[in-house]
Amino acid sequence: MKRYLITTADERTWPKDQPVLFLGEWCKLYNRRHIWKEMDAETVPYHWDDRNKLYKDYLYLKEIYEELLRELSEWLNEFHHVNHTLRYWRILIGPWLSNFIQILFDRWEMVRRAISDYSIAGVYILDIPSEQVIPNDMKHYRRFFLEENWNETICRQIIQGWTSIPFRTVQSDNPKPYYYVKTGQYSDKGLKNKLIRLVSCFSKMLACKNDVFFINTYMSIRQEFNLQFSLGQLPVSWQSVQPPKAKVDWAQRQWNGDSRKFSLEDFPGVVRTFIPKHIPSLYLEGYLTLQSFCNALPWPKKPRLIFTSVSYHEDDVFKAWAAEKVETGTPLLIGQHGGFFGIGDWDSTEDHQYDISDGWLSWGWDDKKHPQVSPVGNLKMIGYKMEWDPQGYALMVEMAIPRQSYHLYSIPIATQWLDYFYDQCRFVESLPEKIRRSLLVRLYVHDYGWCQVARWKDHFPDVRLDNGTGPIAPLVKKSRIYISTYNATTFLESMALNIPTIIFWSPERWELRDSAVTYFKRLKSVGIFHETPEGAAAKMSEVWENVPAWWKSEPVQETRLEFCDRYSRMSEKPLKDLEQIMRQILNTAGK
Repeated sequence: MKRYLITTADERTWPKDQPVLFLGEWCKLYNRRHIWKEMDAETVPYHWDDRNKLYKDYLYLKEIYEELLRELSEWLNEFHHVNHTLRYWRILIGPWLSNFIQILFDRWEMVRRAISDYSIAGVYILDIPSEQVIPNDMKHYRRFFLEENWNETICRQIIQGWTSIPFRTVQSDNPKPYYYVKTGQYSDKGLKNKLIRLVSCFSKMLACKNDVFFINTYMSIRQEFNLQFSLGQLPVSWQSVQPPKAKVDWAQRQWNGDSRKFSLEDFPGVVRTFIPKHIPSLYLEGYLTLQSFCNALPWPKKPRLIFTSVSYHEDDVFKAWAAEKVETGTPLLIGQHGGFFGIGDWDSTEDHQYDISDGWLSWGWDDKKHPQVSPVGNLKMIGYKMEWDPQGYALMVEMAIPRQSYHLYSIPIATQWLDYFYDQCRFVESLPEKIRRSLLVRLYVHDYGWCQVARWKDHFPDVRLDNGTGPIAPLVKKSRIYISTYNATTFLESMALNIPTIIFWSPERWELRDSAVTYFKRLKSVGIFHETPEGAAAKMSEVWENVPAWWKSEPVQETRLEFCDRYSRMSEKPLKDLEQIMRQILNTAGK
């Protein structure tokens, strides 16, 4: 049977009274199930449900990225009449190029499979002007790839450029952004932030041209200032700056990385064709303006060292400024900013950080493959303490991810979130009714169109939900046990603070790196880590009436301390350790 292909959740492209083929589960929004359940529909199986294929594709796309980064760097040097190194361009455009290649491959592979395995009658496409889906900068781009319009455009361009599928155009005057429904938005606009902004106003008056530069370090202002004093400089607080805007000029985008005519089977060729259509305008039309903008910043002109934990990825002003300083010999130091690092098996953003940095600060672990990794401890937890309530409730913390893939690392990808959610349901179903009544489920603040609240209420009408908009600390203080359901920062913080913690996730969707396996086996042996929701529920039921007896027992505490020393170390003198590492980097760099 021939079916019309549907590529996104935007129902303007859905034909009426025709058999359809959904490109993926992301097309079928839970709150619109009364529509799609009544359709004569099939769904293309997701290609990365084969986790072996996912890992092989991750390695394959790394090779393509390196090849195209060299090509694009040479072209940008020629186009802008500059002569920057590959490392310079890696710092500036690497995050976008790597991410774009991975996302494009996913959409390309799904269209290719749909054509190969099904008979397609046609497709409805939107008449979105191409310049409306070209981002200005990296932050802008990260908003775009969550949008139905952007993803529809990518699929449309693949279909129009490389297939013979018949298409009909529909109007797009009234965008319907289903993609980014939020359960809430956490905001912290109190006195603390006002003080930070006030201090920042005086920074350019106090700064010296060769200061060590700190920005978005994951440390508190107080700790950051103390460290700057110890390095012999007056403390200043630098904040991210919004990049200039650049208008798209199609005359500057009439180029390809290769002039051959590509087929749908030639993915590198497809990428080469897409790059000029989608590269952020700040890197092309606005590059010279960006350079002038960076030169006018009050930031140090010749910093001895640059330290950040976050800005290396989305902050294009910082990246352009830092890339130029690194090119002239300034070392770049990056701090760990999440709990996945060192534990998850592989991560494209972690690869990028190693490639651009001279030093990398971990929360306690080392890596023989990357000698620049220095264990310093959990910078986020410096000076942090928290109590818990032995008679409190159970706090279960959830995660959500975009409905379509956004970058490659060893976690559930795209629609595999549904498997993750069903694991959460299995856990709750396995709890005795008494404990279930004492459960608080904290949802992820961004919903990404998964309709978390509705799903939970449909499965468990009486469950208590927290929408994730407020700080988590007050919730932890009132809980007797903390349930972590995914490999990220949350359980590293609770474990470091000695809060009773139970962890569970599927090892088939959350692959661990070899060096972490032994540590998780030890957590498993004392009942902290579980590979099934039923096992985690059984352990919680066992210890519920006397959590302290279990948590404070010698085997549990010894295992917790050993694990935290490796992955979430609470150093007795973290600033001194960090100062020593910085001085070593400075000495090595000849500063």
